[in-house]
Amino acid sequence: MKWIAKSADPGSVQSLADALRANPALRLNHLLAPTLARLLVLRGIVDSESAQRFLVPSLSHLHSPYAMTGMKAAIERLETAIVGKEDVLIYGDYDVDGTTAIVILKTAIELCGGGADFHVPHRIRDGYGMKDDVIERAAAAGVRLIISVDTGIRAFAAAETARRLGVDLIVTDHHLPGPDGVPVALAVLNPNQAGCEYPCKALCGAGVAFKLAQGLMERKLDRPDQSRLLMSFMKVVAIATIADAVPLVGENRVFAQLGLEGLRSPVNQGLKALLEVAQLGGARRLTSGEVAFRIAPRLNAAGRMDVARDVIELFSVKDPSRARELAARLDKLNGERQEQERRILEEIESRFEQEPTLRDAFCIVVDGDGWHRGVIGITATRVVERYCRPTIVISRNGEEAHGSGRSIRAFHLLDAIESCSNLFTRYGGHAHAVGFSLPAGRLADLRSHLDTYARQRLTVADFEPVLDLDAEISFDQVTPELLQALRRMEPFGHGNPEPVFAA
Repeated sequence: MKWIAKSADPGSVQSLADALRANPALRLNHLLAPTLARLLVLRGIVDSESAQRFLVPSLSHLHSPYAMTGMKAAIERLETAIVGKEDVLIYGDYDVDGTTAIVILKTAIELCGGGADFHVPHRIRDGYGMKDDVIERAAAAGVRLIISVDTGIRAFAAAETARRLGVDLIVTDHHLPGPDGVPVALAVLNPNQAGCEYPCKALCGAGVAFKLAQGLMERKLDRPDQSRLLMSFMKVVAIATIADAVPLVGENRVFAQLGLEGLRSPVNQGLKALLEVAQLGGARRLTSGEVAFRIAPRLNAAGRMDVARDVIELFSVKDPSRARELAARLDKLNGERQEQERRILEEIESRFEQEPTLRDAFCIVVDGDGWHRGVIGITATRVVERYCRPTIVISRNGEEAHGSGRSIRAFHLLDAIESCSNLFTRYGGHAHAVGFSLPAGRLADLRSHLDTYARQRLTVADFEPVLDLDAEISFDQVTPELLQALRRMEPFGHGNPEPVFAA
């Protein structure tokens, strides 16, 4: 493992340390100011105001929803639907991000006097993305407004179907748009679309849905109700933000910090039951790690192994016994997911022993017949953790193949996939995670192309694990006060990693 000591400008560290000492609102041990200042500077925080926003986030730090392109048109159309008692359909995705986005937006619409049905695709039967037949059925049932959450940014065909049938479409998504831009819709909410100046580009899908909900509630509800309800949504959007592994900086840090605090004492019966089966009860503040590794997997298990609708019901149910029943079901599905993952990993390791060239590829591409498509993504993550190489895990089912990939910091996986887009029937993702479908007969071409592509951009040194060091300290500096200061840096995650010290 390679150790890399991060560098921070001494002048910036000293200036920020002085500012931290002078800020009474932070109530900081003055002896720890230099260490905390260094950690903040390494995370791009160099002035007192930014430091206070980082260390003491609040609802007032949320950006205006109207800073996002398309928001005004989306809220006006949604308000019209609520006033006119129109049938609205929320079209989501089957992972934690997609299901919690449905919960947030559906609840907000209902609180504002409207109603909404929802559709969650089945991972195996339907696959990822918006489908024409769902839109056609919705139109036939009288739906005139469809809102996508955590999906839709590349749904050109579905958008055209909606237009042809006279259905207004609002796309809310966070995935990267394709080279052809965004679909034609009444409004497209995505901070990553060209021309959008929204300050936080790293929102998850539920985060974008939350911004629409925030704008709607600001328009329809009194201010005291707004603040109370926004705080109640923080718990759900925090789970999605942490589970989707987006950077915990800026607005995402507000979501995570306030949401984790709110999870101390949830009122929602489903959340209570979920914390109970995850053995996270008690009035204490949860960590981002506990959400990522104990709450999120149970919510994800519904979409991976069965039907993700259970998650929406879990967050909506009022009866405690039904909530416990649903949470127990998710817990059982998570156990089944772990067993499937273990079995596939064992098969992959066996393949690597038989065919070392698979393991030594610059981009690992491994496939198996009938591997459960709900766990190939997390299996790819495990292979990346073990071998430090970009990895694609593919499930073959007759003439079709479905893959999921994860990457290392030095390799943009979506760019790699787009470089051979002609091989796929559909694909999508971002720098470090992709999903796709293709004819099984093209697997050899895919494996060859990705290995060649990766060899042109990576060296063996990129596969060496890296330990980033924040600072060098002496053992006598490891004190309860230091640990208390480090807790001020929580929640940790992407964009704000747990500090690592050398002593």
